[in-house]
Amino acid sequence: MHIPDGFIPLWQCAIYFAIALPFIIKSFKWARKEMGEANLPLFATLAAGIFAIQGLNIPIPWGTSGHMVGGVMTAILLGSPYAGVLLLTIVLMIQSLLFADGGITTLGANILDMGIISTYVGFYIFKSLKYRLNISVASFTGAWLGLFLSSLAVAIQLAIAGTFPLIQGLFFMGLYHTIIGLIAEGTLTSIVITTCLKVSPGLFPAISEEAMR
Repeated sequence: MHIPDGFIPLWQCAIYFAIALPFIIKSFKWARKEMGEANLPLFATLAAGIFAIQGLNIPIPWGTSGHMVGGVMTAILLGSPYAGVLLLTIVLMIQSLLFADGGITTLGANILDMGIISTYVGFYIFKSLKYRLNISVASFTGAWLGLFLSSLAVAIQLAIAGTFPLIQGLFFMGLYHTIIGLIAEGTLTSIVITTCLKVSPGLFPAISEEAMR
């Protein structure tokens, strides 16, 4: 899912960064206002876990790579898509600057795909489904579709850049991330959310409030 340097022209990179920047700024404002000391250990644990799982990359033909993202899980646990945007922004910055995982020039595009599109789509799908389905199914579906649609966004960006053909990119990125979403992203998110809710709901008020509505 990470787009390396050179895969997108610099002028397109600038556009994607400009689109992502307002969300990044708002996520930091959200953190200053809403994320207290009680949430910091959870946020740090999620960041470390997501950093680790994103290291498990599967090369994809006519695409970049396939892996979990984790933004939807973060958004559900902390009760806001800004939490996912903030966490993925931090993780992606560290990966690109220190580990050459994803490009520096394409950082805006990667944040847009994994931090914003995946998180917002998945979180609001979860919000819409939780009224009709249980928390487990809603969180699974949100995480899976968030990952899937963000992978298609990557394929479209690479096609616009002329890096890979659109149809092949959409097919392979979509296929691989459908499987990853079903086996890993959706399943892990569902397990984590339901386990937190059952074991210690008092520590996760965002989930508890959602579950009670």
